[in-house]
Amino acid sequence: MINVIKEANYILQTNKTIREAAIDLGVSKSVLHRHMNIGLKKIDYDLYLKIKKIFFEHNKNKHIKGGEATRIKYAFKG
Repeated sequence: MINVIKEANYILQTNKTIREAAIDLGVSKSVLHRHMNIGLKKIDYDLYLKIKKIFFEHNKNKHIKGGEATRIKYAFKG
């Protein structure tokens, strides 16, 4: 339970994606996602809403990151 709060506070402070935060925290993406969506919701609903807002913003912008990665991948081929 304490880990869930620490993970949520880390994400709030750093504004990292689930993938980035999972690497930094040493857990899998699926475990971190489960902690944030199920565990945190039961423990601290206000904190859950803040995390949900961050993840929503990341989700809105993920097509941009994907497009940028593809552009970089093919920019150096020639």
